[in-house]
Amino acid sequence: MNIRTKLTVRFILIAAIIFLLSSVLIYILSAQYREEDFYSRLFNKSNNTAKLLIEVDEVDVDLLYKIERDNPVSLPNEKIIIYNYRDTILFTTDEEGIIKIDKQLLNRIRLEDEIRFAQDKYEILGFLFKGQYDRFVVIAAATDIYGHKRLKNLIFILFVVFSISIVIVSISGWIYAGRALKPIANVVNKVDEISISSLNLRVDEGNGNDEIARLAQTFNSMLSRLETSFITQKNFIANASHELRTPLTAITGQLEVTLLNTRTPEDYKKVLNSLLDDIKNLNNLSNRLLLLAQTSTEDKEKKMSSIRIDEIVWQAKEDLLRHHPSFSINIDLAEDLDDERKLIIKGDEQLIKTALSNLMENGCKYSKDETTNVFIKSSQYGITIDFRDNGIGVPAEDMVNIFEPFYRGSNTKDIKGHGIGLSMVKGIVKIHNGIIQLDSVQGVGTTITVNLPTIDD
Repeated sequence: MNIRTKLTVRFILIAAIIFLLSSVLIYILSAQYREEDFYSRLFNKSNNTAKLLIEVDEVDVDLLYKIERDNPVSLPNEKIIIYNYRDTILFTTDEEGIIKIDKQLLNRIRLEDEIRFAQDKYEILGFLFKGQYDRFVVIAAATDIYGHKRLKNLIFILFVVFSISIVIVSISGWIYAGRALKPIANVVNKVDEISISSLNLRVDEGNGNDEIARLAQTFNSMLSRLETSFITQKNFIANASHELRTPLTAITGQLEVTLLNTRTPEDYKKVLNSLLDDIKNLNNLSNRLLLLAQTSTEDKEKKMSSIRIDEIVWQAKEDLLRHHPSFSINIDLAEDLDDERKLIIKGDEQLIKTALSNLMENGCKYSKDETTNVFIKSSQYGITIDFRDNGIGVPAEDMVNIFEPFYRGSNTKDIKGHGIGLSMVKGIVKIHNGIIQLDSVQGVGTTITVNLPTIDD
């Protein structure tokens, strides 16, 4: 059973219960009104009869009988019986003795003043009539033919109205459910149209305020993440394949050339050293590619912990100088950082160290004096680290794409590199909720500023 059918059925059930309860209540109230109205008319008629007999001296039993027999306002099958205090019948229109009255019932009426009961088709009222000198028991009975007919007619009307209402509710419920679910159906149809080759499509968000709009917004947000992930994956595979092909081709070529002829041990050693350099380069490239992929993942909190940024800067310097002794890295810590809480950030220690090391290496690698100056200071962002060099700078036309993966400046062709570093650094800074900025003048130098939030922010 689909949702539209379920909603329609539930809509019908709710409406049916409401109509049914309303009909039952209407019938009960109508039945109570009929009963009260009938007994009121029965009381008025029998009470007037008792008054004529007991309080009007000119009226005797025979005259009263004639009056009652010819009375046009008598109720259907009306019977009136009047008893004195000795339980003797003073007056009766029930010559056939249809109404069965015993002494116990008369005593009960005297005690309770008024009782109502039924015998067969008769509804009977017994009440105590108090005269000037004595008390009398009046028994009045009749059949409410017209009242019961009206109740039966009311039942028929309620049944017809109930049946027609259920039919109308069923049709309107089906239409209403269809219209209510139409936005969801549109979302489903649109999602069905989206495939791996059309992740750029989006679901219509409607008015942007209701639950369906929020559902569409959630789908669109998910699609945006999927699209970004697929594009990243596609670009990563394409670029990685291109970058890995060069060292592998170089290694293959050297091996093929070496195997063409017999070489001296010195030649073999020279080739092996060249191959070792290529393999180290390939290993370095693979590590950077893995880090680049890691910075694109959604799981940002998996290794986050409290770390001191100045300690990471010094560790990155030591690691870099261990592999490049010719590099010169100067670290300057601002005087206002006397409280260590200003230096603590929440982050992945390995990723932060990799990013800082890469920025130091770039500064040294692209500077003739192989020197990078690092300045750590407090700022409105939390902690700010400036990396300054006196290198070749970045051409103005390359500034727009300098953070793109595998993109290298047009003036770096003679310097080894893969164009991964800055894009990897930007990804690392981003997952730490930081900001990275680059300011460069070609031939003068480059300043890269990294802003990271501290735990106190």
